[in-house]
Amino acid sequence: MMYRIVYGLLYLLSMLPLRILYILSDSIYFLLYHIIGYRKEVVRDNLANAFPDKSVDERKHIEKQYYKNFIDNFIETLKLLSGGKKFAEGHFTVDNTLLEEEFAKGKRLQFQLGHNFNWELSNVGIASYISYQLIGVYLPVKSKVFEKLMLKIRTVSGNIVVPSTNMKNAMLPFRNSQYLLALIADQVPGDVSKAYWMNFFGRPTPFIRGPERGAAAGNLTVLFGHIHKVKRGHYKLTYELCTNEAASLPKGEITRRYVRYLEKFIREHPEMWLWSHRRWKKEWKPEYSRLWIDDKNPHP
Repeated sequence: MMYRIVYGLLYLLSMLPLRILYILSDSIYFLLYHIIGYRKEVVRDNLANAFPDKSVDERKHIEKQYYKNFIDNFIETLKLLSGGKKFAEGHFTVDNTLLEEEFAKGKRLQFQLGHNFNWELSNVGIASYISYQLIGVYLPVKSKVFEKLMLKIRTVSGNIVVPSTNMKNAMLPFRNSQYLLALIADQVPGDVSKAYWMNFFGRPTPFIRGPERGAAAGNLTVLFGHIHKVKRGHYKLTYELCTNEAASLPKGEITRRYVRYLEKFIREHPEMWLWSHRRWKKEWKPEYSRLWIDDKNPHP
């Protein structure tokens, strides 16, 4: 019953024209940033740690742009409730040449992204450009209402979603299929004593090992991607090839390349990454040395 109520109200709201929804977005930004200050301390600490060479004014500019993108991300995702696949198709583009070449070769793909706006719209929009069955990995949340709502949005274009908490079993039905597996690979690992560690913005940072291990096990083609904001409400996915044969690379190499790719993009477009989560909440310990994969020593 609660799901139906929430879904009904949000669906009606999503039917408003996008220009009206952006007025709502601007209002929420003012409230969230200037009045409530939602996670502002976390954002500022993260930006100060990542960009110590930037001035306070420069970081504040990034901060404001980040909050605007953060709210737009929510509003555009909400619009998918009523706009669905058609809305996503009109607001997302990608050059699918390499993707279709790999499909013609019979390859399975692993696509690694970060928490880069707007990943939800891109998840729906890319389905129109690929011959692959898209499988997205998601992290289950405690709210069953919210989770059911997000699953509905994420599967509106025929995509399949699997939980990261039971990924091994969830992927079994697709082991003989040709698919594109999309992963948000910059999440904080649940158990950092089993994670890969390397410097990220000058700080020892843990990264999940699952994407690399899965890619190597299936000898997948691995791609790294990020999303450009062409203009408000319009996005383009850009990507590059990491390897055609994941099993041929030494342990840690795919993760090393991914982290460098991710940091380069964030440095170029810092306002497009999710700064309001505590990415550096886990402390480096010497006992993790066997998991260190960077070619440089841990920064103090």
